[in-house]
Amino acid sequence: MHEYVLILIVAAGVTYIVTPFVRSLAVATGAFTPVRERDVHKTPIPRLGGVGIYLGFVSAALVARSLPYLGTLFSDRQILGIVAAGGIVCLLGAFDDIRELDWLTKLAGQILAAGLMAYAGVQLLSLPVFGVTILPTPVLVAVTVLVVIVSTNAVNFIDGLDGLAAGVVGIAALAFFMYSYIVSRSFEPANVFSTATFVSAALVGCCAGFLPHNFHPARLFMGDSGALTLGLLLSAATITLTGNVDPGDVSANQVTAAFLPVLVPLAVLLLPLLDMVLAVVRRTRAGQRPWQPDAMHLHHRMLRIGHGHRRAVLILYMWAAIVALGSVSLVIWDGWTPVLVVIGAAIVGVVLTLWLPKWSPAKGL
Repeated sequence: MHEYVLILIVAAGVTYIVTPFVRSLAVATGAFTPVRERDVHKTPIPRLGGVGIYLGFVSAALVARSLPYLGTLFSDRQILGIVAAGGIVCLLGAFDDIRELDWLTKLAGQILAAGLMAYAGVQLLSLPVFGVTILPTPVLVAVTVLVVIVSTNAVNFIDGLDGLAAGVVGIAALAFFMYSYIVSRSFEPANVFSTATFVSAALVGCCAGFLPHNFHPARLFMGDSGALTLGLLLSAATITLTGNVDPGDVSANQVTAAFLPVLVPLAVLLLPLLDMVLAVVRRTRAGQRPWQPDAMHLHHRMLRIGHGHRRAVLILYMWAAIVALGSVSLVIWDGWTPVLVVIGAAIVGVVLTLWLPKWSPAKGL
């Protein structure tokens, strides 16, 4: 565990230190987010923060390579493939932050990055559906690419309030770190050092290091360079574990074993996935293109309910934690206790979401 703690600290420290320099670069290159009708900020804010996040992850990988246990993960190409793919989407997003790119170019870049990861071995080897379902390799590669594209765009969709995307992804990565660590201990032989666990730990650190610069009032936005990078890294963690785990290793209970390998990755990404699905349905029903922006995202709705900027973000953090950590609790504890705790937390979440503005006006929070 101490190697993972070190990786988290390195990722957080490097991200935190380099981000002010990235902000200066963003100002010098004119990478500003213009104030649009759907935005909640009132003045132009520099973006390009994903460069700092990516450098934090690369630093964590370099340190991990020299460690006695995590260093063994570099015997194959998976982590190097993730680093290279992350570089592609970060560079793609940086170009978009400085000068807007069309949607087709960004999609092509995401497919290229996902294909590179699959070529490096970061791909689904099976689907944990009805036991272990083996499909033809081309189909599994296609599903892998789809997972990467959905994850990257889901994080991009939810990046609408200061600190929201970084915090939600950090919570998701923490939950998946716990899940991966616990599942890895059940392997024969037990081995808690896996690519999924490393990526999750580094991702938690990157988000923690970036948040002080990005929480309201933000001094720097992560931009597409950050959203695409975070989404790709989170997808890499879920792919390397979900497609390589036998449901029987998750739980001895047949029902639990059948659903958790699919439930946990979906729960970890539920908030951004829900926001993306609702946006696509909403826009297509209105005769708009799915990628055409609007002001009807979950965070916009929180503001309309009456929450202030910070409180809206904190409540969405709470929902991310309830769903992601709640699903992982089903792996850690047996019986009805975790289910009842999650239900109780969800009831509290509903009350705070709907009635807190009536009890306590936002007052700038």
